[in-house]
Amino acid sequence: MTVQERVRGFILEYFYVSDPAELTDDTSLIDSGYVDSTGMLSVILFLEDEYGFHIEDQETTPENLETISRIAAFVAMKQSLTTG
Repeated sequence: MTVQERVRGFILEYFYVSDPAELTDDTSLIDSGYVDSTGMLSVILFLEDEYGFHIEDQETTPENLETISRIAAFVAMKQSLTTG
């Protein structure tokens, strides 16, 4: 399962998404209303648990966490830093 598929599955399981087809890899999770600021904390905890790295406060930016695509790229970057 890809990072995108796993993240999408998490969002569909834990947040209200009326039409899953509307949740694309480039949908803004915050602007769309799928994930609020408190929900983003759940997404961060999920990523840390699922992929085994810590997300620093300064990394919690839209550039890293706004969309499924950006989350996948962020996870890949974090994994490359931990595997070296």
